[in-house]
Amino acid sequence: SSDLLRLCEKLEKWRHSLESRGFRLSRFKTEYLRCEFSGVGGDDGEVIMDGVVVPRVERFKYLGSMVEERGDIDDDISHRIKVGWQKWRKTVGVLCDKRIPCRLKGRVYRMVIRPALLYGAECWQIKKSQIQRLMVAEMRMIRWMCGFTRLDRIRNVAIRERVGVAPLEDKLRESRLRWFGHVKRRCVNAPVRRCEKISLSHYKRGRGRPKMSWNEVIRSDMKITGVTEDMTQDRNLWRSRIKIVEHRQRLQRWQRTCSV
Repeated sequence: SSDLLRLCEKLEKWRHSLESRGFRLSRFKTEYLRCEFSGVGGDDGEVIMDGVVVPRVERFKYLGSMVEERGDIDDDISHRIKVGWQKWRKTVGVLCDKRIPCRLKGRVYRMVIRPALLYGAECWQIKKSQIQRLMVAEMRMIRWMCGFTRLDRIRNVAIRERVGVAPLEDKLRESRLRWFGHVKRRCVNAPVRRCEKISLSHYKRGRGRPKMSWNEVIRSDMKITGVTEDMTQDRNLWRSRIKIVEHRQRLQRWQRTCSV
């Protein structure tokens, strides 16, 4: 209860500081989320701000991403899939037009839909089941773009080559490693670098297998890609090693090589 009391005191100081400078903090829109990564609950008391009880939520949206109290990303994955379909419906007049070549449809997908589908993916400690959910959604979009269904029994690789879209799992890996390179090129005292050394001295791990951390995902990505942490300091080298080439670009490069 003492921690909760100190939290309320700090919240009140924060509110007073903001409102003394002309900012108005809504008493009805403000919510709070308590992180329980260890699975061990804390005090169930009320958080009060200016005499108003602040409601507690299990998840909320912050900068376009869904944040959950246990640190999972299932809701964020579902939200990204939903946003991806919303973008797809806005461009369905182009993507499902039989007069437009598949290569152009693939370019529209890469520039409009996939960025919405993978927004914030650089920081995901994603699991295989979650990757599969994203890949299923993407393949449904691409099949509809080409006018195919699963009953046509056309392999996913052939459809991707037709529209020039690389596998989503590879693009996820590229996004994570690209962000990892940006982080490592910052100075040691930068806030984003200090987060790597945060000590969770009061953290109590719950029962069962611990969740995979972002650093563990990055180490796996570097092993698959064949890169090392030292390469991050050379930006051009790092970018060339982690870049995932789209299917049609691969085919064009192979054709140019054969012609030479």
